[in-house]
Amino acid sequence: MTKTFRIAIVLLLFAAGMSAQSNDAAYIKTLTLRSTKIVKKLNISDTAVFNRVVNILVNEYASVGKIFDDNNAAMKAAKATAGNNKASLQALDKTIEGDTNTQLYNLYCAFTGALSGDLTPQQIEEVKNAMTYNVLKVTYGAYLAMIPTLKPNEKRQIYSWLVEAREHAIEAPSSGKKHAWFNKYKGRINNYLSKQGYNMQQERVAWAKRIKEAQAKK
Repeated sequence: MTKTFRIAIVLLLFAAGMSAQSNDAAYIKTLTLRSTKIVKKLNISDTAVFNRVVNILVNEYASVGKIFDDNNAAMKAAKATAGNNKASLQALDKTIEGDTNTQLYNLYCAFTGALSGDLTPQQIEEVKNAMTYNVLKVTYGAYLAMIPTLKPNEKRQIYSWLVEAREHAIEAPSSGKKHAWFNKYKGRINNYLSKQGYNMQQERVAWAKRIKEAQAKK
């Protein structure tokens, strides 16, 4: 990816993220502090690269906010337009949801593409995990600890679904919405493990017992 192309992507993200909310100085300051905290952990020595990556994150957060602000406004307008016509409202909601998902997908592609111009794959992983509160690592570790007998293919499936949850969570507008994506996939994982023959309730009880015993030995 050329430098010119990287700059073009950053400008595209910036343009997409501009709204009444993202123009607010306090809002931008909050996003900048959040983004700077994440980027500092990457140990980037080049100041220009550091600042560019911070801006990419700020614009990503602002763009997600813009998309969901527009979504909420469109949903409100749809309700006013449809009135008591449920069929009409459902059709409008479906159209709005489809448009929102398309925007989020395009934003995700632009965001990850912009990061790849300045960061290594490992650094990009660190950014994604930081943006989603490291829920992937914590949850994956919890499954391994809860069920020590997991087979390699089961571990791969669990990790794959958690990665998928993380990628969706990156484009979620709030902490609650980000965690909701992981909870959705945890339900899928639990159903999968049950079908694999694991009694999830018994596994949780046994895990809690092991934790209690380990704490008692300290």
